[in-house]
Amino acid sequence: MESHNPDPRVARMWETSPDSEADSSSFELAGHKPESQSEKIVVLGSGYAGTGAVKQLEHELDGKAEITWISDVDHHLVLHESHRCIRNPDIQDKITFSCEELKSESTRFINARVENLDQDERTIYLDDGSTVDYDYVLVAFGSKTAFFGIEGLKEHSLTLKNLEDALEIHEAIIQAATEATREDPAQVVIGGAGLSGIQSAGEIAELRDERDAPIEIYLVEGLDNVFPNNDPDVQAKLAKLLQEKSVNIMAGEFIGEVDEDAVYIGDDTELKYDVLLWTGGITGQTCTENISIDKDERSNRLNTEATFQTSDNRVFAVGDAALVDQPGQEEPAPPTAQAAWQAAKVAGANLTRTIHNQSLKTWTYTDNGTVISIGDDAVAHGVKYAPVKTFEGTFAEYLKKAIAARWLFKISGPASVANAWSSM
Repeated sequence: MESHNPDPRVARMWETSPDSEADSSSFELAGHKPESQSEKIVVLGSGYAGTGAVKQLEHELDGKAEITWISDVDHHLVLHESHRCIRNPDIQDKITFSCEELKSESTRFINARVENLDQDERTIYLDDGSTVDYDYVLVAFGSKTAFFGIEGLKEHSLTLKNLEDALEIHEAIIQAATEATREDPAQVVIGGAGLSGIQSAGEIAELRDERDAPIEIYLVEGLDNVFPNNDPDVQAKLAKLLQEKSVNIMAGEFIGEVDEDAVYIGDDTELKYDVLLWTGGITGQTCTENISIDKDERSNRLNTEATFQTSDNRVFAVGDAALVDQPGQEEPAPPTAQAAWQAAKVAGANLTRTIHNQSLKTWTYTDNGTVISIGDDAVAHGVKYAPVKTFEGTFAEYLKKAIAARWLFKISGPASVANAWSSM
């Protein structure tokens, strides 16, 4: 559940009210079919943004358009809880939801990976050789991990972008611990001390303690503090909890190179590892490289207006796949779960408005605070209506659960909340 103040590693996890309204813009779309003809709407991706947009489209269109939902996995994963599977793989059944079961009967779901998007033909090419035509498409297939050109990092590290990744990390740590001894413990190194790195470190520490396993954990951050570019109070509380869980924090120097045995940090630090997890940043999906839409040259994430419309007025983008302009601000909206939840509703509404030739809504991200888990503990910061700015303890832990529960309720209903509550 990779984040974005401008540092792509930072994620925030608090959702706005689903009833909040976005401001309207005066922008109009032309070239629509008569309403008697069914528009073809395609949504790419089953993450927070894609799933939320599909649910919004189904609600607003009520069968008045052809909705096709395409994803390279057949489920929606509550990604900001995926780190829980590092400790306990059984949790996967409580945080994954079949797309077939989430969607309405009238929506068509296709389990395939997008290879290309031909804007002239309005055709999407899939990895199984099939194609899907569209009138409007919402690109919401997320991002992939960025390795920033660090030699050996991609080849030798694990990442945390999906359920398979979390399960692979679990298996790698168990295997390393099995082969280790008290005199020669398994070395687990986590690169990047943003949200994913911190929460992963917490889960690995809990796994170690529950199994009394010989594991040493190192959390490496190139900037000066964990949860970089954030309030010093929350940084201090996070660092304290990590240290209490015997996580070794190494901050202030960047990883420069990796080989099959060691991570090389700064000019003269060599850190051996048995398991290396990299959580350091995001970049656009490979298929966006060939899409002829205005995008960031380095990351290939699609540039959009605050309406989610790209330079092609039939292509919209949302979530980590996009850099969404924010009126009056220098930086785009952060690529966080919180932002994706907020944006999905407006993105779905705007696709509906294109069909009716109505003005598009603009969206402005609202930061409702940050809640970060470290194993069974949590730290909350900047939460609306909280009596103090930064706090930990039982109330912070409850808030972390409540955030995930609210999303589960929205997409799947109360039974899913009841099933998952004790594991979150």
